[in-house]
Amino acid sequence: MYAVIRTGGKQYRVAPGDVLQVEKLEAQDGAIEFNEVLAASTGSNEDGKGLAKPSSAKVLATVLEDGRAKKVLVFHFKRKKQYKKMQGHRQSYTQIRIDEIQVNGESFKPAR
Repeated sequence: MYAVIRTGGKQYRVAPGDVLQVEKLEAQDGAIEFNEVLAASTGSNEDGKGLAKPSSAKVLATVLEDGRAKKVLVFHFKRKKQYKKMQGHRQSYTQIRIDEIQVNGESFKPAR
């Protein structure tokens, strides 16, 4: 069982129990619901025959932490012109755990 969701301008293939880092999200009370499900597999076969129409699908997740990634240094340099510029960037992220995938009235939770 898996689903493909879109958040933060990116697409992620998620399954119940997965932990992943996504772009910074504003979460109320630590729970997030993803309604923008692009595809969902309802069967155990991975050949694509168990794909469901994602119109009624949603993915429920729990926020584990908010943080910032390691610093990425950006260095601009033009030779013979005495031009150098250094800039750093740290991207904010939200770490989430996928708790449940609901498709067409069925609920899929992680195996414990």
